Amino acid sequence: MTQPRIKQRQTKSLRIARTLLFVLTLMIFCYFLFDWWQEKRSGFARYPGFGILVPSGFDIHGIDVSHHQGYVKWESVKEMREKSVKIGFTFIKATEGYSLKDPHFKRNWRKAREVGIPRGAYHFFLPHKSGAGQAEHFISHVRLEKGDLPPVLDIEETYGVPHADLRKRLKEWLSAVEKRYGCRPIIYTNADFYKRVLGSDFDEYPLWVAHYLKRDKPRIGRSWAFWQYSETGNVNGILSRVDFNVFNGDSADFRKMLID
Repeated sequence: MTQPRIKQRQTKSLRIARTLLFVLTLMIFCYFLFDWWQEKRSGFARYPGFGILVPSGFDIHGIDVSHHQGYVKWESVKEMREKSVKIGFTFIKATEGYSLKDPHFKRNWRKAREVGIPRGAYHFFLPHKSGAGQAEHFISHVRLEKGDLPPVLDIEETYGVPHADLRKRLKEWLSAVEKRYGCRPIIYTNADFYKRVLGSDFDEYPLWVAHYLKRDKPRIGRSWAFWQYSETGNVNGILSRVDFNVFNGDSADFRKMLID
């Protein structure tokens, strides 16, 4: 092969490589430009340390944990801060059904208090069991103090129980727990379940709603106090992914939520 033909091929290969590099650079630029535009349009901001897009316009941010998060280093959770976002509250799983107690509850409950993170305890409700019996189980394990958040009823599935029976058992739990602690419990569920199963029967209770598909606010008609907007966040001191939440109000509103 002659020298000129070799040079021609080398020149052609160099042009192709430069073209591919230009196209790749342009694609990367367009990706970040689109991502920036999405953030501006959606009202979310990116916080690399937390690994998720965080909704703008909310002052108080929090997480919820259970044994699925393993051993939590609460000092590291408390110290983590990126720009104006820090962990300002936590919901901790306490009990489930008649007899299950989260194995990490006692330590999580104590350590959150020690580091100064406002805490709330939640019960995972089983619709096929008595609401009163489940309330007794929760009450026997959870001691609320001044500065804690109200107790939480977590309801996510029907397990085939007729809706009317489920609502009746939920009311049993809510009534017993409110009587014991002297404050109205919070209901946690996803937006679709609330509309489809609970209806308007529980509109007088504070709502902690899970909804991940709409970025500016949860898609639900009634008022809400907390919004779980992501289940894939990162927090210092927790090795696994963790749920992220915001409170719908300012610091004065938040203080009014706490037990006095």
